[in-house]
Amino acid sequence: MTPEEHVVLVDADGNAIGTAAKATVHGTDTPLHLAFSSYVFDERGRVLLSRRASHKVTWPGVWTNSCCGHPLPGEPLPGAVTRRLAHELGLRAARVDLVLPRFSYRAVMDNGIVERELCPVYRAVVDADAVPNPDEVDDVRWMPWKEFAEEVLDDRLAISPWCREQVPQLTELGADPLAWSPADPAELPPAAR
Repeated sequence: MTPEEHVVLVDADGNAIGTAAKATVHGTDTPLHLAFSSYVFDERGRVLLSRRASHKVTWPGVWTNSCCGHPLPGEPLPGAVTRRLAHELGLRAARVDLVLPRFSYRAVMDNGIVERELCPVYRAVVDADAVPNPDEVDDVRWMPWKEFAEEVLDDRLAISPWCREQVPQLTELGADPLAWSPADPAELPPAAR
């Protein structure tokens, strides 16, 4: 039996203020907590999109960026990204690069469940196809970054609310995602350093 997974609770300044069981944290009054988003690219600059499993509590069956998750208490964010990429998509990334250190968002589902995360964003480059874990992901597809970004920015692509907010910030980093300069980890919120 594995221990119950916990998330790191944070205050408005990004300081850790405790932990809570992941299974209990998402509801109508979700506390701000630490998470991450990652965008996986291949060597041609295509982005890997994933469709969340239909049994997920938050945004079931919705297309989103490659992989999202929560670091375990005390786990460095790059390690959490690597762990979740392997678990959700069967992918190994040689490295993950921080690109948006201070991204945060709040989104509310139609049923009232709130997602409220301090969510640094990472880029990973892989040279293999994903092997989706059906417990986490219903489907995946590769898409050219330029086409993906344009469709998100023009509201032509149904996508998760956090991804919709991240894409405009990512496009400001440049047209070629493989050439984005990594952000300084010192810019991360205190709980993520």
